Amino acid sequence: MLAKRIIPCLDVKDGRVVKGVHFKNLRDAGDPVELARMYDEQGADEIVYLDISASPDGRKTMVEIVEKTADQVFIPLTVGGGISTVEDIRRILKSGADKIGINTAAVKNPKIISEGAKKFGSQCIVSAIDAKRVYSESEDKITIDTPEGKCWFEVYVYGGRKETGIDAIWWAKEVERLGAGEILLTSMDADGTKVGFDIPLNKTISEETNIPIIASGGAGNLDHIVEALTDGKADAALAASIFHYKEYTVLDIKKYLKKKGVEVRI
Repeated sequence: MLAKRIIPCLDVKDGRVVKGVHFKNLRDAGDPVELARMYDEQGADEIVYLDISASPDGRKTMVEIVEKTADQVFIPLTVGGGISTVEDIRRILKSGADKIGINTAAVKNPKIISEGAKKFGSQCIVSAIDAKRVYSESEDKITIDTPEGKCWFEVYVYGGRKETGIDAIWWAKEVERLGAGEILLTSMDADGTKVGFDIPLNKTISEETNIPIIASGGAGNLDHIVEALTDGKADAALAASIFHYKEYTVLDIKKYLKKKGVEVRI
């Protein structure tokens, strides 16, 4: 059995790490390079940087921060936000990232996934999917039963600011077909709430695809992480608030997972 991964997520805006609820009401959480270094020392399996204002502001992502981090952090680094061309992918990988995350650009131009995978390998391409529940049934959407009622999941772009009408479950299968090596799946409904991951969303997409799924959005306690990796069938759990505000360390989580019978690297 492959070990499950614990991944701190650093949302970066104007050179600082921030965190909000439902992608809004952002508050400062610290310096990105210092936090990344601290999580590396705690035993994180990977780090994810998301430049959350790059796509909405129409600018490129944070090369200087990536370069500084790559000099000091020695675990895999995924960088997303503002990546819209194959040349952007090349630039971010060259600056020290191991993988790139794309959401908005992939929805607008799906070929960037296949072109990026062809040039740099599928393992470098992480398809970031921001999904929100829509409580209605539709013939052209994949509707699932949840404890709260029947719903489908809509893909959002531009940092959660714009809906697309695209079914997230269909899109997950499509990005796999195009060549993405991994999916970073964020529940917009759960984001920042600390009430737990969207288990039906993660479970469904994990079952419908054959590439690793990183569960994101809603981590509030140790059991939430366990649920995402077991009931939700995710391959990795990503969290932000519980790390940034020192509620738990990465090691705290890994020790608890080990105790619960979940395979992790310590």
